[in-house]
Amino acid sequence: MSGEVPAEQRLFVGGSWVAPEHGFHEVTDPATEQVVGRAPEASRDQVHAAAAAAREAFGPWSRTPAEERAAVLGRAAGIIRRNLLPYAELAQAESGATTGTARAMQVGVGMARFRRYARTEPVEQPLPPQINEAGPFGGAAVMGALAVRQPVGVVTCITSYNNPWANPAGKIAPALAMGNTVVVKPAPQDPLSVYRMAEALEAAGVPPGVVNVVGGTGAEVGEAAVDSPDVDMVSFTGSTAVGQRIAEVCGRGMKRQLMELGGKGAAVVFDDADLDSAVSGIGTTFSFYSGQICTAPTRVLVQRGLHDRLVERLASYASHLTVGDPREPGTVVGPVISAAHRDRIESYVELGRKEGARVVTGGVRPPLDRGFYVAPTLLADCTPDMRVVREEIFGPVVVVLPFDDEEEGIALANDSDYGLIDYVWSGDVARAFRVARQLRAGGVGVNTVGRNMEAPFGGFKKSGVGRDVGSYALHAYSEVQSIVWQG
Repeated sequence: MSGEVPAEQRLFVGGSWVAPEHGFHEVTDPATEQVVGRAPEASRDQVHAAAAAAREAFGPWSRTPAEERAAVLGRAAGIIRRNLLPYAELAQAESGATTGTARAMQVGVGMARFRRYARTEPVEQPLPPQINEAGPFGGAAVMGALAVRQPVGVVTCITSYNNPWANPAGKIAPALAMGNTVVVKPAPQDPLSVYRMAEALEAAGVPPGVVNVVGGTGAEVGEAAVDSPDVDMVSFTGSTAVGQRIAEVCGRGMKRQLMELGGKGAAVVFDDADLDSAVSGIGTTFSFYSGQICTAPTRVLVQRGLHDRLVERLASYASHLTVGDPREPGTVVGPVISAAHRDRIESYVELGRKEGARVVTGGVRPPLDRGFYVAPTLLADCTPDMRVVREEIFGPVVVVLPFDDEEEGIALANDSDYGLIDYVWSGDVARAFRVARQLRAGGVGVNTVGRNMEAPFGGFKKSGVGRDVGSYALHAYSEVQSIVWQG
């Protein structure tokens, strides 16, 4: 077991590694522009075969005792831990993550998620008894009840490119723990790590058909993975536009959905905030995975009394970040995923200029010979109607807007189609929590960008449907069944 990639990666269907019917596509290292490997292109028939295999495996797997399912996940976590370094090298090569991010936040978090769901949890909840004064046949009757969590069935997991380990593991592990089977469609930009994950699960003893991985670059693969009659649920991480299309298809078949979509996180910074903490927290947008993260505080709303100092400090922070080869120890900002995405980010910076924003720092492509790099960029003098303020850029770009009072700050934060994670910085804890409760977002960080990995995760508005992480993921991948009896 290692991170080594076959010359031509095969699909994983029904417990077998099979050749793709539509050939292969090249996976490119965003830092070097060199080919990392060749990933398979599944046909529609192969995707449907994977779903059929998952359907056949569902009955036996769902009846497997929860402790045995958990043991498989625990063994998979151990295999990932033993292969952490080669897995991280592959993840870095196909995603462009820095060495620390690839090891700790990609493979490390992926391993931790398998380990987390290797803990069994109760699936039955006794409900208070109900006394009916007159039963159907006369006389008093005591009605007992249980709320029981049952697996949904076959789950299609469509994963994002910004974390080829943590994101798929966050879907696969809780789905399997609840007794579901899965069809995984990895992001085409960095799919090879997901096939290594499938190898780890196979070695851990997952039965044939319980986990299937079928990838490809075209819409055909994703459509087939969603519309298959054998699929009961779709778990998707990606853009709002694709999520809307998936919701349309799921609606026709009444399929369950769990969606983490776009974000344009507001950071509401009051003039009594700890400036160092706010700059450090917001600055992670520039550095962590080059801003390719939907939870980033990319829309900074700062009270006017602190505005100029915050802009100055953020600009200094961004300008001192080392951009370059993610394998170099001093690198803080690596490449973005592709040339096309780099060009998209740069087009937004140019759009911001045309809209009247001031480029305080960045805005010029780093002078590197190869790789898809974007300089950390700060845009000030922004207004709420600008597209750079309203649309998700998904790169190391932060926009700044001033506000005068609490009411205006809340209104600006909520003036968005998105609502995934917002942030509040204030020295007045009571005010920070008061504001947090008025923000229309699935999560709010108060004086921090950190996350509690047991807290529910998901978005309001166009940022998603449903909640996962921790116990909430077990809820997301299950149906609630009530069992009522007369005693």
